[in-house]
This record gives sequence, structure tokens and C-alpha cells, in this order.
Amino acid sequence: MAFSLQIFSFSVPKRKHLTSSKTKRNSSSSTPIISGFSYKKFVNFALEETQRHTHLIPSPLQEKFNLMKSIDQKTELEMLSFQSSKIRLLRGLTINGSDSMQVMDFAVFPEPEFDLPIFCANCVTVGSVNIVVLDLNPLHDVIIERNYKEKYYKSLMPLGLKYAELLPWGGKITSESLKFFSPIVIWTKFSSSQHNHDLLFSAFMDYYKAWLEIMDQAKEETDASRVLCNLGAQHRYLTWRAEKDPGHRLLKRLIGECNAQDLVRDFLFNGVTTLGAKSFAEYFPEYQQEDGSISEKRSMVGKSFETRPWDTGGEFIGENIV
Repeated sequence: MAFSLQIFSFSVPKRKHLTSSKTKRNSSSSTPIISGFSYKKFVNFALEETQRHTHLIPSPLQEKFNLMKSIDQKTELEMLSFQSSKIRLLRGLTINGSDSMQVMDFAVFPEPEFDLPIFCANCVTVGSVNIVVLDLNPLHDVIIERNYKEKYYKSLMPLGLKYAELLPWGGKITSESLKFFSPIVIWTKFSSSQHNHDLLFSAFMDYYKAWLEIMDQAKEETDASRVLCNLGAQHRYLTWRAEKDPGHRLLKRLIGECNAQDLVRDFLFNGVTTLGAKSFAEYFPEYQQEDGSISEKRSMVGKSFETRPWDTGGEFIGENIV
């Protein structure tokens, strides 16, 4: 049965808004704002494209997580969630602030019977500053498990190289975080302009189409041990993100600590409390402090990468970067 995207307030903006190059200025600052820009069109595209490949049904999460207002009532948070035969959870969060802030956190998590990468798009626009992470996050470590890297990323390297040139590396990223990224990750920062936003939308569309193509080709795993391995890998990923995702501070400021915690653990990284029993400290013991608490540091190793740590063939060269 088809469903309407309008139900979830993610209607596609009119074409003139998407192509306009006019800018307006925030009344409280001189920062140029691109007229009509919204991450909702990214989510709309993803939903419409997904429906061409699989039958989506609303997730039970949709009943609780759909629309929220910030504490000061000036910012709106919109959420949607779906599932299908190969997709455990497709979920999206967009934040529209009165201070020209736009945020998108969109992800697709596969069912554990499939070792598919996790599609991940995190975009933040505040004034003229844009911070973006776009990737097919590997379910298994591509630095160690070469077969997994060859299976999913070898054919995608030309796509990754194209956008690595158009959207340059965004600066330091910790070695711990890097383990959850692929050789085609887009990690970038840029100033707002119609050209840059169009380029980002193009990258999002190309990466998502690539993910859907590999989803179509994915075969269900029948080996119970491999399914458990996939389940454990996804739980480890969720546990890391639920604890260390940098967006938590923004959510706490907008909706309070309790609501932010619910949104993070039950919606954004749903499964962290149900897919496995291991704690963050069990997965990442180096972060546990003497009193049993978890260190708030992003990195315990202290190593970060200011340039892309993969070569053009997708080989990790981080050991050679000082």
C-alpha cells in the first residue's frame, strides 16, 4: 500500500525554492542565508527513491517520534521512520531553527541478516557554515577485513574520488572515529552558496542511489554465526554513536537532557538497548575511568588525521600520516 509523504510534513519544496540563487540576510546578523534551502528535500528524495526499490512501511517508532518543539518554542524537530524486508530502520531527523540553523541526521540500518553498510548523512548548517559527514559506514572494519572492503567499496571508489575532489577533507578526525568510516567518506566543511548546496545534494543523491543498488543485490545470510556477527557489529556501532556522537550537545540545549537522551537512544540509535547486552566500556575499555565512568574525550589515543587517510585505491595510509 502506498503512503503519503505529506503525513510526516516532509513535502517536497517547490522547484523555484530549490533553484533560486537569491539570498536574504538574517535580521540579527549580516550572515548571508540561502533562500529556500532545507534538508527536507534530501529526506524526501531518499524516501521516494527507496520506494522504487522496496516496500516501506512506517516503523512503530513513528508514533512516539514525529514532531517536537525546542524548550524556547523557536526550533522545530521533525522525525520519520520506516522499515522493510532488508531495512531494520530508516530514520530521519531534521531541525529547523529560527537562527538560520538547519540540521539533518539521516541513516538506514540493515537487518542483521545482511552485512550491508549503514547509510549515514549528518549535515549541519548554521549561518554560512556547513559541516557534513556523508558515508556508507562499514558494518565491519575495512582496515582489517579486506574482503568486506573489496565486496562493497572497490566498485564505489570512482564515486568517492569524484566527491573527494569536489568536497575536500574537512580537517582533523580522530583515529577512533575513523574506524566507523569507509574509504569513500565525505567529511567536509564549506561556506553556504547555492552552488555548494547543490553539490551536496548531488553527492547525497549519488551516494544513496549507490547504497540502494547494493541493497538490491544483497543476499540474505543463512549462517547463524554470521548473522550474530552482523548483529554484534551493528550494536557496537550504535553503542559508539549513542555515546560519542557530537550532536548530543545541540539536542540537550534544544530539548533538555532527558528528552535528548530518549531521542538519541530510542530513535537515532535505536537498537542500542535491544540488539545486544554489551556496554560502551566493554566495547571500548580504554574510555573507562578509575571511578567507572566513561571519559568524555573524543580520543584516548590522541591521534587525528588532517588529510584523507586513504589513497586513490582505497588503501589505508593512516600509519604514514604524522
